Amino acid sequence: MRVTAIETIRTDAHDNLIWVRIETDTGHAGLGETFFAPGTVEAHIHEDIARRLLGGDATRIEHWHRTFMRHPVGYASSGAEVRAASAIDIALWDLMGRATGLPLWRLLGGLVRDEIRVYNTCAGPHYATKARGEVKRWFGIDHDTTEDLDDLKGFMHEPVALARSLLAEGITGMKIWPFDFAAFANGGTAITPAQIEEGVRPFRLIREACGDAMDLMVELHGLWDLESARRIVAAVEPYRPAWIEDPIPMHDAEGLAAMSRFTRIPIYGSETTSSKESFRRLLEQRSVSIVSFDVGWSGGITEGRKIAALADAWQVPIAPHDCTGPVGYVAGSCIALTSPNALIQETVRAYTRGWYAAIATALPPIVDGRLRPLPGPGLGFDLSPAFLADPGTRRRRSALS
Repeated sequence: MRVTAIETIRTDAHDNLIWVRIETDTGHAGLGETFFAPGTVEAHIHEDIARRLLGGDATRIEHWHRTFMRHPVGYASSGAEVRAASAIDIALWDLMGRATGLPLWRLLGGLVRDEIRVYNTCAGPHYATKARGEVKRWFGIDHDTTEDLDDLKGFMHEPVALARSLLAEGITGMKIWPFDFAAFANGGTAITPAQIEEGVRPFRLIREACGDAMDLMVELHGLWDLESARRIVAAVEPYRPAWIEDPIPMHDAEGLAAMSRFTRIPIYGSETTSSKESFRRLLEQRSVSIVSFDVGWSGGITEGRKIAALADAWQVPIAPHDCTGPVGYVAGSCIALTSPNALIQETVRAYTRGWYAAIATALPPIVDGRLRPLPGPGLGFDLSPAFLADPGTRRRRSALS
């Protein structure tokens, strides 16, 4: 099965995303995806990866993974080269599933559980779907109107109503980031008592109204220095959060280890880390208690499996990331469903019931807060014909001559 063409797909509506489609001489095709700087990723795919992959054996996934992950620039990071390699790897796995008629989760060794618990990242429908800019634009709240499932505005203004809405759906975990505004205001180097109180407010209100029915996850986005992060952690500890995510930049394994010693709250980290070597440093120093990775950033399904196995060797659970696109979401959930040390799967209901559903032909069902796998071959879905035909959707193609 030889690769005959590579196509990249982009859209104006989600200008941080890029999809990759790999075609073969057997008529089978596979779909991949990555996020951030899609123009740079696209150029790398067509100007470098295509000339080596075209004509190659599409079944040699590990070979191509090593070839493109060992690029001299961007290796061991989430740079454009690694993100491009990630999208290619996912597409090759999807292609293998479609060619064999098997779901991706079966190719990965089969289910270790029939379903997995999910939590809701409380983003809104426009979160991170436009190019990075002023913070309100990046958060998707640079508008006055209230939309369905605008969970970011929900945790800012009506956290109890948001928690109750999620609980009514059977979702018992929610992640919020009320301290980010202070970080952007202060540069992440200091936080005032008033800012701490404002950030703590939604945790306090939810605990008072809902007790322990809801797991609360604290996202700090790696925006803080160590001392400021300690002050925030000390302030939220009484509300028993399930974890603290990215309290400081994730490249500082020593600082994270110090944070782990400072608090009994698990440190969660994170999709901002790429490659198994980077996670090895964190695990060796006991810097994180829960490992998260994004298959679209950290090397695809091949590297994601290795990161999951590495974490398992250190008795650390995994929780695959999703806040980017439907391909990464489904691929990550397949790893969660086939990894014995998977704890939970991230979801964004504003996405899965919003624009993911609009551009994907199918998504994994979530019932009573638990996700079940798609039954179809490979990832189990395609990009919808309506999305591909939309005037805002652009395609670029490299093919054998």
